[in-house]
Amino acid sequence: MSELNVYLSGEIHTDWRDQIITMTKSKKLKVTFTSPVTNHPNSDDCGVNILGHEENSFWHDHKGAKINAIRTRHHIKNADIVVVRFGEKYKQWNAAFDAGFAAALNKPLIIIHNEEHSHALKEVDGASLAVTSDPAQVVKILDYVINGELE
Repeated sequence: MSELNVYLSGEIHTDWRDQIITMTKSKKLKVTFTSPVTNHPNSDDCGVNILGHEENSFWHDHKGAKINAIRTRHHIKNADIVVVRFGEKYKQWNAAFDAGFAAALNKPLIIIHNEEHSHALKEVDGASLAVTSDPAQVVKILDYVINGELE
């Protein structure tokens, strides 16, 4: 199988992306990863930095959200698989949007969350092809998709 393009969406407060990337590299899987900008100030301020200052915080956030949406939509459209993680402490509204956008584009969707969020995320889980509880399970799925074998 050729190289997979995988978009890693969701919470930015833990190292789950690094875990997936490291495990994928150790298995020598051919995967290219993209993700949202995880530097919070850069993500929040990209709009005003590029398009100019805003006095009103609504328009400040609006500009950033629109610029980030261009980036996110581009990477999701080009992804072979979209992985979305919902974290423990933070509500990720953008992650829910990314999951819905990927599902609308018929992209294979893998969700990561703990058992505690199963009820709250039942619709998101329903749109996915796999619901996992940790990054290692995501890597096992990618390995199976690429190689068709089990450990």
